[in-house]
Amino acid sequence: MSLSTLSPSKTVARPRASLAAAMLGFFVVALDAQIVNVALPEIRNDLGGGLAGLQWIVTGYTLMFSALQLFAGTFSDRAGAGRAYGLGMILFTVASVACGFSPSLPVLIAGRILQGIGAAMITPSSLALIREAYQDAASRGRAIVYWGLGGSVAAAAGPVLGGVLTQIDWRLIFFVNLPVGATALMVLSRVAPSPRRPAPFDWLGQTTAVLALASLTYGIIEGAEGGYGSPEILTLFAVGAASAAAFVLAQARGRHPMVPLDLFRSRTVSTALAIAVVTMAAFYGVVFLQSLYFQQERGATALETGLLFLPMTGLVALLNPLAARLMARFGNVAMIAAGQLLMALGLAGLWLLPADAPALLVALVMVPVGVGGSFTVPPIIALVMDHVPAQNAGTASGVINTARQVGGSLGVAIYGALLVGHDFMDGLRLGLGTTAILLLILIAASLRLRHAEATRPST
Repeated sequence: MSLSTLSPSKTVARPRASLAAAMLGFFVVALDAQIVNVALPEIRNDLGGGLAGLQWIVTGYTLMFSALQLFAGTFSDRAGAGRAYGLGMILFTVASVACGFSPSLPVLIAGRILQGIGAAMITPSSLALIREAYQDAASRGRAIVYWGLGGSVAAAAGPVLGGVLTQIDWRLIFFVNLPVGATALMVLSRVAPSPRRPAPFDWLGQTTAVLALASLTYGIIEGAEGGYGSPEILTLFAVGAASAAAFVLAQARGRHPMVPLDLFRSRTVSTALAIAVVTMAAFYGVVFLQSLYFQQERGATALETGLLFLPMTGLVALLNPLAARLMARFGNVAMIAAGQLLMALGLAGLWLLPADAPALLVALVMVPVGVGGSFTVPPIIALVMDHVPAQNAGTASGVINTARQVGGSLGVAIYGALLVGHDFMDGLRLGLGTTAILLLILIAASLRLRHAEATRPST
């Protein structure tokens, strides 16, 4: 059944409940991506493991989050956004309990992988709930900004809350998800039932997507220590390339593909996805690197590190509602370009700072990275969602968030690999400087989308 066959009263019922559920979902998913970073040294002290182990605590979550977004998006369309959201939230909450009770590093990483699966179910279905509840493009754009606010608040609270809880016991950073998950499920019970679009799942496409992303990420992380020329790492990269090719073939020739390749024929969508990858790589990479920098290079505690992140994350939360007004006044494309420019300036500033710069100055220079990144998320999502029909909202949101989380996973993996092959500060600067240059290149590409925005299809 397509969304267009439903009466308007059913598709727009209780939009505030849909928005509240969507915000809570994005909040808890984003919180878990941020709250862990400041606790990494304490987790290593308790459970052991080297830099690769710490990277897997982060990327085990983001990898599954990214690899299953496409599956979750199509599952949301087929099973209904509300049902997909509920299943994801239950799995996420149960996995959080498992992480909190982990007796060893491998068990913790396994729990993080399960969290990532739950998070992958939550995110595209939360956006689909908004797409179903808000039929008008302007109202939907404002709702997406508020959805982003949930993530911004989590980004602000995550490092500080993680620092406070780590002072008591790092395991508490996972138990904090329980009340949020319970509240989200209660709100979900007030959301109108979502339409379903029955169709078979693309198991070949999903399997090859997971293999491609996992092989690439694993090869980048483990190759930093074992050598990228080793037979094992080269085999992983070959498996990743073959899996990626098989995925494209499955989408092109399959009867029920997860991702219709027509979606990528739009220059607007393709450019927006590329920007999403790079901006998320920059943001996740900075959070990972600066957490280690403050604690390993500057001797800060977990709580002090969380407080040093507060200028960046706090301003992100405060300024996020401004994005809606700026989008309405200047348009999505202008906001995307401005956000990238802010991020590039922040990354360049961190690259130029001396290693012994005052910690507070470093924290202030991080502000443009966070604010710029947060300003790109709502307009990128709105730009893509405005170019797809409502019945494909789950699939489209899965594609968007796959791009974002792939960027986050690769950002942590590549930045961490640079640390292994160089002095810490040299590796940090190489990663930051290269990403700043990529963002400047993408600004020019994004500005070419102004015509597409002006001629976007009506909703």
